[in-house]
Amino acid sequence: MGTDSVFSGDEYESLVSSLEAADPRTPIANVEPVNPGTEITRELISRYFNGHLYPYEQRLPLRRYYETKVRLQIELVKLQNWVQENGKRLVLIFEGRDTAGKGSSIRAFMEYLNPRKARVVALEKPTDEERGQWYFQRYIKELPSRGEMAFFDRSWYNRAGVERVMGFCTQPEYDDFIEHVPIFEKMLVTSGIHLVKFYLSVSQDEQVRRVDERRTNPLKHWKLSPNDIEAQRRWDDYTDAKNKLFELTDSEHGPWTIVKTEDKQRGRLEAIKYVLNQFDYDDKDEEIIGEADPLIVTSARNLLDAEGRAHMID
Repeated sequence: MGTDSVFSGDEYESLVSSLEAADPRTPIANVEPVNPGTEITRELISRYFNGHLYPYEQRLPLRRYYETKVRLQIELVKLQNWVQENGKRLVLIFEGRDTAGKGSSIRAFMEYLNPRKARVVALEKPTDEERGQWYFQRYIKELPSRGEMAFFDRSWYNRAGVERVMGFCTQPEYDDFIEHVPIFEKMLVTSGIHLVKFYLSVSQDEQVRRVDERRTNPLKHWKLSPNDIEAQRRWDDYTDAKNKLFELTDSEHGPWTIVKTEDKQRGRLEAIKYVLNQFDYDDKDEEIIGEADPLIVTSARNLLDAEGRAHMID
C-alpha cells in the first residue's frame, strides 16, 4: 500500500502546492544546528531540551511532511489492526501548554484509523456532580475496552498543570493527586493497558505567535480562550508545574516522553514514529518508520539531574 492509494497524483500535487503557497514558513527561534556526524549523547539531549535549543534551522518542508505522514499513517492502520485482532488496549495521553499542538497531533494519529475502535477523549471542565466524585472517576469511564485505542487531549494531569497554576484545586488536592497517580497508572498497566504519556513542549515566543494567529485567523478564532492569554502571563508558573510533573509523576509504569513541537509538523511525525516503535505488530515496515529523532523526542528521565530534578525553561 503506497501514497497513490490515498491520493491520486493530481490530487496530491494540488493539495501540497496549495499548502506550500499558503505557508509563511515562520522562522524558528533559538536554533542551534547539530553538525553532521555528531554523537547524540544524553548530555547533548539534556542541553537541547533543558536549554530550549532547536536542532533545525528550517521547518520541515510541507511536501516532505505529507509524503512521510501518509506512509506513517499506513503503519498506524497496521498497528490498529494488530490492537483489534489481539484484544490490546492502548491509551495515549497528550499534555502540554496551550497552543503546543495536542489536538493537531491527535488528528495526525487518528486521520485514517477506524473511528469505531479509536476515539478522542477531550473532557470539558468537571460538572458539579463530577466534582463530588473521586478525582479519577470521570476518566476511568473513558478507558478503552479490548481492541480499542483512546487518545486523551489533556487528561487526569489537568490537576498537576492548569488546576494547580490557576488555583482550581487546593494544595491538599494537588498533593493527593501526586501521591496517587503513580498507583493509579500502575493499576492501568498491570491490567493490560499500554500507556503512552506525551508532553508537547513549545517555546514562549512560539506560543505568543500561535496565540496571535488564533486572534487574527477566523478559522482558528474559536480556539482562543481567556486561559490562552492568562497562560502567557503565568509562563513561569507553568514551567515550574511542568518540571514538578516530570520529577514527581514519571514512573516505571508511566514514563513521560517529551516532544519538541516548535515545528508542529516535525513533532507530529516524530511522535508517531515513537509510538510505532513501541510495538511489534504484523507486517511492520522498520525502514519506513526509522528511529524517532532523539533531539525532538526524548524520555523525561534523560533530563533529570542526579537529584531527580528537572530544569526545563520552556
